[in-house]
Amino acid sequence: MKNRQLLLGLLILGTAFWGISYSVTKVAIGNYSPAVFLFYRFLLAVIVLSIIFWKYVKKTNLEYIKTGAILAVPMFLGIHLQTVGLKYTDASQCSFIAGLCVIIIPLLKLAIYRTSTPLKIWVAALTALTGLFIIAVKDKFTINLGDLYTIEGAFGFAVYLIAVEKHSALKNLLYCIVPMFAFCTLFTFVLALIDNQSDWFPERDTFWMGVIYCALFSTAFMYTVSNISQRYLSAERVAVIYLFEPVFGAIGAFFILGENLSWRLLFGGSLIFAATIISEVNFKNTKLRLAFKKNTI
Repeated sequence: MKNRQLLLGLLILGTAFWGISYSVTKVAIGNYSPAVFLFYRFLLAVIVLSIIFWKYVKKTNLEYIKTGAILAVPMFLGIHLQTVGLKYTDASQCSFIAGLCVIIIPLLKLAIYRTSTPLKIWVAALTALTGLFIIAVKDKFTINLGDLYTIEGAFGFAVYLIAVEKHSALKNLLYCIVPMFAFCTLFTFVLALIDNQSDWFPERDTFWMGVIYCALFSTAFMYTVSNISQRYLSAERVAVIYLFEPVFGAIGAFFILGENLSWRLLFGGSLIFAATIISEVNFKNTKLRLAFKKNTI
């Protein structure tokens, strides 16, 4: 019980780091290549995590390396797509759309495992899609390119969380963290090599400050806590905690970038937030508890 409470607190702190990272990343990248930024971000994370988890690194075997590679693919796609999306859309908008990950998870589980889906999930999905429509679809029913990248990234994160849940039930993922980020580093290095706009030694201090912040806080810290927590918490519950991320993302965008919080963002974001709550609340148990309290008064 104490472990769960501690992990919940650490996850919420991690979502604050992650939410703020949208604004930090947008400032850091500027006109630079997202692949180069992510390469340095992952590389620094690998170095730091190798030091912290050295006793696990020494015992890493081929099985853990394979698991790390499997987890790295959807995580890399999620982070890369949403980082590219930040070049074309507001940081606050990107953070709210990324929250769709919570709704995508149960729908993907339905498609993959053929499990029955409660009515509340469909209600939540419809509510979230309405919120997404309000935020992303502009005049003449056009959608921002950055929003499309962010939506695709949300699917990547959803697959990643499902994969972590599956593998954490079978093995200790602390052995897989460094290999996972090492493969992400390799993937971004290859992308940076084929990117004609790659500048390997940017002169702006904000670029390197962004790399350090994202590597330490929104990568090393957040994903380590996330992987550990899913030994005790379901993918859906971890994703719900991620709901704090767009809130911190909007706050960070307001103070760091001076972005205006439009009625579209606030209203659509509120619907996505409401959808995630609907998807997680156990209405039957809630009714039973209310009835019990009523009878005991």
